[in-house]
Formats: sequence, C-alpha cells, structure tokens
Amino acid sequence: MTNDLISIITPTYNSSLYIAETIESVINQSYKEFEFILVDDCSNDNTVDIIKSYITKDSRIRLIENKINRGAAFSRNIAISKSNHNYLAFIDSDDVWDRSKLAKQLLFMKNKKVSFSFTAFEIIDSNSKSNGRTVDTKQNGSFSYDDMLVKKATLGCSTVILYKKAFTSLLEMPSIRTGQDYAFWLKLLKNTDEKAFILPLPLTKYRITPNSISRNKINKAKRQWFIYREIEQLSLLKSCYCFYFYAFRAIFKRK
Repeated sequence: MTNDLISIITPTYNSSLYIAETIESVINQSYKEFEFILVDDCSNDNTVDIIKSYITKDSRIRLIENKINRGAAFSRNIAISKSNHNYLAFIDSDDVWDRSKLAKQLLFMKNKKVSFSFTAFEIIDSNSKSNGRTVDTKQNGSFSYDDMLVKKATLGCSTVILYKKAFTSLLEMPSIRTGQDYAFWLKLLKNTDEKAFILPLPLTKYRITPNSISRNKINKAKRQWFIYREIEQLSLLKSCYCFYFYAFRAIFKRK
C-alpha cells in the first residue's frame, strides 16, 4: 500500500466561495491514502482561514503560503517539490471530485500499468448545478504528444494523476500565467515514451462561472497559439496546422 500513496495538489487564490466544497470532496474520498497540499497565493479573502479550519480536523492536509503572488504554475510547482508520495493528483480550488475518483483511477492505472491518466468530467455552474454536459466521455485509449497538440482530448487539470517516477526531472510546470497545465502535459509527453490514458468516466465536476478565465475564447485561442510558438517552438506551418484542428474542435465540439 505504501507505494500507492497520492499527493494531491491545489493552488488557491481568493477561493473562499468554493474551497470548502473542494476540500470536502477530497477528504471524503473512498481512497484514504493521501496527503493534500494546498498552496495559497496571497489571498485577500478568508481562503486561508477556511483551509486552516480543516487542518485542525485532518492531519493529511498541509498549507503552504506564498510570500508574494506568483500564479498557479509557481504554486503547483512548490507543492510538487514538497510532495512525498509516488503519485501526483491535481484538483483546482473550485472543482469537485466524485467520492470514488481516486480509487477508480488508481485501479485503472495499476491494471493498465500506465503512468499518466485523466478522466472525463462534468460541467457545473457557480451553484454546483450540472448543465447536463460532460467532456471526454466518448474518448478512449491513449493520447500521444502529437494527439495533444491538436487537442484530441480536453484533459482537464483536475482529472489528472501522474506516477512521479516515470517523469523524474520533468515535474515542473512552465512559468506562464494561464495554460500552464496544458503546456505541462505536452512537456511530459514530448520528453518521454509515455502516453496519456483516458478513463472515460465523469469523476470530476469542473466549475465554470461567468468570470472564469476559460470562458474567454479569444484569450484561450491566443494562449494556444503562444504555447505552440513560444513554449513548443513549433514552425509557423505546424502551428497553423495544429491551430486549425484546435479551432475546429473548439467551435464544433466544445463549449
């Protein structure tokens, strides 16, 4: 069992509206063998107080407080560097896990003998109500670096579990303010022989609110182009090719 311990990572910033629901979904997991590392990025609401109230009740929860605001990538990297266990799982501070998420996904990884997995997810609103939409439930199999360049699967950050030993020195997210998780998945897949395997069950609830960064499609498109050209350093031709397929899927198959 000791080899199956999981380090769960959550960056927070002014997350007081939803962080309690997120924490509850983690500590109520049917799979209990984990540590939960939250990194607060200088919140000016009562996010830290809420987290500390849970620390007094559950010794698996740890809080790290950044001295200055550095962004989600920095916060996740701090947590990764402080993690003690063989598996890494990610959940954002407004998302929610199904109670069986860790148990089912870890069993999936061990049965398949894979090091990188993600699940489908359900969309919820600011009131935690489903809009009836699920993402990636119709996907199956595995996804390579080239697959992910054209976003053949969404690969939500809060759905991912990684086996750390498969990626060793690669476990650092690029220092960009948005899209760092997508750039991170590309980095892992590009520099190893690993693939990302989908468990097509909606075991995560992904929250979209009117103020969500992910709602701005123009900014998402700009971010995608930036990652192609500046992070991945693709040629102009290949960037255009990848962006065409990304845009097609964004328009016709996704929110």
